[in-house]
Amino acid sequence: MPNPRTSDALAAIGTFIEAQQDAGYADRTVRLRGTLLTEYLEHVLDEEKTGALTAQELVQPERADSWLEAADAGETRRRNTLTGPNAAAAPDSQRARIQTYNTFVDHLGLPELQRPYPQSGHGDRLEPEQAHQLLRTLAVQRPTGANAATAIRTAAVAALVSATGHTVPRLHKLDVTDIDLERRPVPVVTVADSDHPLDKHTVQILRRWLDVRAGITEALEGSDPGYLWIPTKPGRERAGVRPPKPGLTRAAVRTLHAAHRNLVLQVVGVPLRPYALLPRP
Repeated sequence: MPNPRTSDALAAIGTFIEAQQDAGYADRTVRLRGTLLTEYLEHVLDEEKTGALTAQELVQPERADSWLEAADAGETRRRNTLTGPNAAAAPDSQRARIQTYNTFVDHLGLPELQRPYPQSGHGDRLEPEQAHQLLRTLAVQRPTGANAATAIRTAAVAALVSATGHTVPRLHKLDVTDIDLERRPVPVVTVADSDHPLDKHTVQILRRWLDVRAGITEALEGSDPGYLWIPTKPGRERAGVRPPKPGLTRAAVRTLHAAHRNLVLQVVGVPLRPYALLPRP
């Protein structure tokens, strides 16, 4: 019997849906889970500009984080709502996504990837003071063995999530020119054609990241394309093909998510995702 983890993700979703039907789940539940998993797969393929993934690759935590944050911000919605197409997802719809994900990873034999269910009222978001304390900690504390460049990039991403209220998939598209730290009276970052003021602490973190970034892109000898978030070290060689130098491509959304989870887990002992830093509605 083929291993469902290594099969194509779309085929694995089809097999999962058939298994749900055979297990006697209500037709409405089965249809909803098929719709949500297809939404998940389409989001990841679009974000990573790839044509296919295995089921095990699809369900990695950083990819699930990217999907859930995009869905929470209304970025995966296909229909309008009474409060507009960009309204935040209802808590019940996010619970349905997490329940679907958890059932799917169980089907794949990966129960260790299950995610906790959110409390009602966005209980998985930090209070303002908690968020501020976490950002201060990320900016000054680097675990032994952690990559310094990755740590300050992670702190800068987290600071912009908190400052702008935008998710990592939205901030992922920023260029260096979208940040104006010399603007007076207040420095700003431009996201989706809107200017967001930056507090003194966020400006300090961004300056540190821009300095680190400049050191990385110096090796490009004038060919820096200007992406704000770039890999901090070369990727792995694949099929004999050397990866591009850091700075020639954007750091992937899943890379930013994974770096955040790992650093926060090491610093505070809890694998909080960037979503926790979004301002409460």
